[in-house]
Amino acid sequence: LTTSCQKIMEITQTNKDHIDPFGVVSLPTKRRIYCVLRSPHVDKDSREHFEIRTHKRILEIWYDSSKVDIFNLLLRSDLPPGVLCRICFI
Repeated sequence: LTTSCQKIMEITQTNKDHIDPFGVVSLPTKRRIYCVLRSPHVDKDSREHFEIRTHKRILEIWYDSSKVDIFNLLLRSDLPPGVLCRICFI
């Protein structure tokens, strides 16, 4: 996740004249814990716990929309599997 954020920051650094990246902000890690019975018929007290952690980052990028097509720039970044990117325009 950190290398993906650095890759996006490097892409924005190539167009430094029209793009002003602020940096990476880490959000709290979301933990989901699942409790599963080890055996379906006996030993109801014997359970296993599994955990899924979701890490999130925010990149805030200011740009001049008349000079740079930021959407196509960010689509060109090849992110590894498991890393999702959501783009919000405000």
